[in-house]
Order: sequence, then C-alpha cells, then structure tokens
Amino acid sequence: MSTRKHTALPKAQILIEALPWLTRHHGKVVVIKFGGNAMVDEDLKAAFAQDVVFLRHAGLRPVVVHGGGPQISAQLDRHGLVSEFKAGLRVTTPEAMDVVRMVLAGQVQRELVGLLNQHGPLAVGLTGEDAHTITARKHRPEIDGELVDIGRVGEITEIDSGAIEALLADGRIPVVSSIARSADDGHVYNVNADTAAAALAAALGAETLMVLTDVEGLYEDWPGSDEVISRLTARELEKLLPDLASGMVPKMQGCLYAVRNGVHTARVIDGRVPHSILLEIFTDEGIGTMVVPDGTAPSPRDSAEGGAR
Repeated sequence: MSTRKHTALPKAQILIEALPWLTRHHGKVVVIKFGGNAMVDEDLKAAFAQDVVFLRHAGLRPVVVHGGGPQISAQLDRHGLVSEFKAGLRVTTPEAMDVVRMVLAGQVQRELVGLLNQHGPLAVGLTGEDAHTITARKHRPEIDGELVDIGRVGEITEIDSGAIEALLADGRIPVVSSIARSADDGHVYNVNADTAAAALAAALGAETLMVLTDVEGLYEDWPGSDEVISRLTARELEKLLPDLASGMVPKMQGCLYAVRNGVHTARVIDGRVPHSILLEIFTDEGIGTMVVPDGTAPSPRDSAEGGAR
C-alpha cells in the first residue's frame, strides 16, 4: 500500500498543479500552429495529437493550423520543380501551387486528421478556401526597395471564421491548411501558416496562440547567448523584430498581430519537446516565450521560481 501511495502522489500533484490553468482556459479557443520537427518526427506527431485531444477533453476548444514546408520541398523535388526562396517566402509558380495544394490538403492535413481521429471522431479538415475561411490577394514583398513578384504567395485580406466556429460548437477539432483563394483574380494562393494562425486566432477571439517551432523560444542575445526570453510585451517584441533571424520573423510578427488584436497571450514553444503544448499550458513554469499585450499585469508564473514567467 505504501508503495502505491508513493508512486501515485506525484501524479496527483501534477494534476493539482494543472487545475488553475484548466479553470482559466476552460471553454476558451486555443489556436495551435503545427510546424517544424513536430511535423516530421513520428513520435512527436503522435504526442502532438495526444496533446490536442487532451485539450479538447479538458474543456478547451483547440484549432490546428498547419503549413508543410519540408513535405512541399520533397514533393517539388519529385516533380523536378526547384524550391526558391525570396524574402523568406517560397517562390510559388502556378505549377508549384498545384503541388502545394496537393501536399497541404491531400497529405499533411489528412495525416494529422487521421492521428487525431485515432482518439475519437473529433478532427475535421478544411482549407482556407472552404467557406471563404481565408481570403487573400497576391503578395509582393519589398526587397532592396523594390516590389518583387514571387508568384502565388498570398497576403490575407479577410477571415470568415463561421465554418470553424460551427465545427467548434459541434465539439470538433478544426484542422486548417494555410491556402486561400483571392477575391480579386480567383487564383489560389499559398499563405504563410504562422500568419494564417495569427489571423484566425484574432478572428476567433482566442485565449492563446501557440506556435510550434524548432528552437526553445526567442533568445535573449542569439548567438551570444542561448538564454530564452520567457515573457515580453508587444512593445518589447516590436523593438526586437528588426534584428531577428528571418525564420523567426513571421512567427513573432504573428504573435505581435495576435496580442494586438484581442488574443490574450501568444507563445512560441519548442515542438521538439514531446508534449510541449501541455507543459506550456498546464504547468507553473511553462516553456518557450510568451508574448502579452502592453499593460498586462504579471501572471502567477512571473513570481514562480525556476526560470518561470
């Protein structure tokens, strides 16, 4: 009996630690951008699916948004199409767009929906095209002072969250592929998944936006230090943006947009850590970097010990 008590007690303590966070997030929408290593490692994919289903059964309302960079690059190679990037964005020809659409909606999304649905009839896949969920126009980034044509890459002009809200009301987990149709020319566009997740989080009035990536968070002084900034305000993040590595820019811009448009917190977390979503939402320490609106009072984590927020 004493052995059983001994082994069960830590489990009970973990559950009790989660209680205030469960209470705070109950019934709230959480938008999760699925990406990085978590998308290609089988164990991490399975852990991600478990986390999302756990959130759903714990009373939260998760929405998953995904891109598929590695899978798109691999499929373009198979079709003999070159992967070229400008201003951190994939140059997307009409031929490449066909591949992008096929990979995102027909491969990545299907696999993720399948993993989630191993736990019950929960996940429903859709793309930004469905029910005009995401509308975009052609994006021309500025490089060295000039606007550059990078093909079928879109910038979001409008979000219609009606279809996602209907799925959430039905207890489902929407899984959204980051492609959109243009109202201007009728073409389908590839949209950055970080940007799409942030726009959806704002439109849904989400409690939090979580962006999975392949680093521990936002570093204090990279590469001079690997100290992670655990919490910063929108204004503090805005000052850091010009000096960030190109891969982190759309993620942090997304976080900034989210917290400036009604989302309570935005977090960049390490998708290489199994169950990083649960660690971030339901523990006192949390992991990764949390962005909050300007003027937000310190959270309970800020006064906790051990590198906590």
